Amino acid sequence: MLTRSLRHIIKSRCFHTTPVNTTFWVKSKKQGYEGPRKLLTTKMILDGLKDLKEEIKIWKEEMQEKLESDPILVYRPNEIDVYCRFTSPEVIDNWIVTSDSDHNEGHSKCTFKTSAAGYGLWSGVVTSLLPQDGRIKKAGYCSIRSQRHTKSFRRNTYFDWSAYNTLVLRVRGDGRPYMINIGSEGTFDITWNDIYHFVLYTRGGPHWQITKIPFSKFMLASNGVVQDKQYPIPLNKITSFGLSVSGRGGFDGPFSLEIDYIGLEFDPSNSEEFAYEMYKQEKYIVAT
Repeated sequence: MLTRSLRHIIKSRCFHTTPVNTTFWVKSKKQGYEGPRKLLTTKMILDGLKDLKEEIKIWKEEMQEKLESDPILVYRPNEIDVYCRFTSPEVIDNWIVTSDSDHNEGHSKCTFKTSAAGYGLWSGVVTSLLPQDGRIKKAGYCSIRSQRHTKSFRRNTYFDWSAYNTLVLRVRGDGRPYMINIGSEGTFDITWNDIYHFVLYTRGGPHWQITKIPFSKFMLASNGVVQDKQYPIPLNKITSFGLSVSGRGGFDGPFSLEIDYIGLEFDPSNSEEFAYEMYKQEKYIVAT
């Protein structure tokens, strides 16, 4: 049961979703290897000065939250804190919507908009039909993803979910499975594509479902490949949350997923640290 409004929860728990803006200088993620960067123009500098007032306001809120101490440190069993509620077009517009057709790598298409009931509706058509270019060997996906968490003055930072152990979603699906993707992008490029996955099974039909998934069940993958060495999610370094759907395996066709909210919960009955093996293999194995 939700005991706090979304606005109060976001303010008290630092769940800021400041949109990315290019009017401030941003450090190159690839240290300039991606090619020459466009220099700031006079107009961009003036626009940046206009945004300065809003950024200072966000910075003041951050300082106030820090001085008041964050109530997220207090465990409140079985209370759901809302990470994102899709009841306004402004929240939905901040999410990144992609499909293989956006990169000329397939024919799938999707949209993310407000449904007739006032919730987030992610829908479209996913198909594994390959483009006739002789280059693409696999196709058929659509996805939505939150933007990178930023603080004031466009500083990249992380979500800290270490006080929780369970992910909670209230959705209304079409009966097909979806993939939940939790990003934990590290500092070095070898970890930029580290994403933790777990399947979201939907019932279909007119009724809503509340799905609770322990974070211990998520599997580590990189570039879509499940890794041999598994590690628990670093819950203090979450960079993104997303959902994806694939047409492979006989799942071609239209899809529709209506989302009310994505929440976090501490379940005291769940004491599992990690669901998968983390043993260390010996470097040298000698057969006798």
